[in-house]
Amino acid sequence: MLSQSQRAAILEMHAKKQSSRTIARLLKVSRWSVREVLRLNTTEVPALERAEICEPYRQQIIELLPRCKSNLVRVQEELEAIGATLSYSALTAFCRRHGIGQEPIVASGRYPHLPGIELQHDTSPHKVELAGKFYKAQTASAVLCYSRMLFFQIYPTFTRFDCKVFLTEALRYIGASPKRVEIDNTHVVVLRGTGRAMVPVPEMAAFAERYGFQFAAHELGDANRSAHVERQFDYIENNFLAGRSFSSWPEMNQQAREWCDRVNATYKRHLRAAPRDLFAMEQQHLQPLPVWVPEVYRLHERMVDVEGYVNLNTNRYSVPVAWIGRRVEVRETCGKIEIQLDARHMVTHERVADAEYRHIMLAEHSRPRGVRRPDPHPEEALILKAVPEIADYIAELKKNSRKMTVLALRQLLRMVREYPREPLLAAIAEAARYGLYDLDRVERMILRLVARDYFLLNNDPETEQ
Repeated sequence: MLSQSQRAAILEMHAKKQSSRTIARLLKVSRWSVREVLRLNTTEVPALERAEICEPYRQQIIELLPRCKSNLVRVQEELEAIGATLSYSALTAFCRRHGIGQEPIVASGRYPHLPGIELQHDTSPHKVELAGKFYKAQTASAVLCYSRMLFFQIYPTFTRFDCKVFLTEALRYIGASPKRVEIDNTHVVVLRGTGRAMVPVPEMAAFAERYGFQFAAHELGDANRSAHVERQFDYIENNFLAGRSFSSWPEMNQQAREWCDRVNATYKRHLRAAPRDLFAMEQQHLQPLPVWVPEVYRLHERMVDVEGYVNLNTNRYSVPVAWIGRRVEVRETCGKIEIQLDARHMVTHERVADAEYRHIMLAEHSRPRGVRRPDPHPEEALILKAVPEIADYIAELKKNSRKMTVLALRQLLRMVREYPREPLLAAIAEAARYGLYDLDRVERMILRLVARDYFLLNNDPETEQ
């Protein structure tokens, strides 16, 4: 089939008195094709008029398609069952030409991005090699839409805390803040709604307000709206992660930062500049960061266990043995764990990012060999000072109580301080005889004795008169 330009060339050469043989030789077409064009005397390509083999079954195809859940293989099988001899390629071509079961093709639009307006943020799972083991990690990425400045970090998980840590690091890397951060309807930021109706979590809204930007989400299914950040994940996986192994999470993220420096300084053909060069112009349109950028943290309350550790995210961090049984406040930041007993006593550990069930002990908390461990339960000494008669019961309680030892001793100390001595000793003696170490039941026994001995009620109406 000759194209429109070939037909125009044939007619033009014929008008210059060239023979059909010469025209066919110069254009490398057959003389019959040249004669046919001269006969039609038009540059329009004639429409192909022939009967389609699937046309008689059009209605059956339309009816079978929803029943077969748009599976054309099943449609072909059903048509063969009623006597139709159609190949799969002919059926698919017919449906494609006539738009049967096909979504209409819509041209993608363009999203103009002015300097300093938008930063796109998203996450993607990747496999990383860390200390000889493979982990499934979350890659968090941020891209300025105008200059295409890229920043990313890799975390073992990506919670709301990690999101605030990452965005803080990204804004520090950029040195300024945009007016809008576009997200992918992630539950880490979204409280309810999607797209324009998205409402962020109050905690994240307050975080955004501190830096002067607002969170925005694209509409569901509009993946092109976050194309700048989505495109970078393939680049990170096939360039940064390819063939690299790391010794720790901090070392990996430090290499990621250095890799971003190189990439942002590299000339991009589609931008006709390096992102750093475009950022130099965009920077004047960005908002300055606050004078003081606080470190992101989250607070926990923990009880120091009998071994002198505080449990956080399956990892255990050591504290002085004098803190055993005390309640402490734990401040978790990106790189540190600060355990505070009061304003004057605080212990700082390096944070273990992953849940590794590790015991982390500082040198000053380790006990030298041969040194007897001090009694970790000051409550026991107070109980024995008040009622030394129950020493045997306390020894058995420490062995058989279902509660944590320090909690059981605290409950027993409270009972010693609150209840009269005689009912207390009587109830504990009876409990010891039957091997009862449930202090809740022992306390009920004390209350029954107290009610019988100290709150005598006279129910005789004549005596009341």
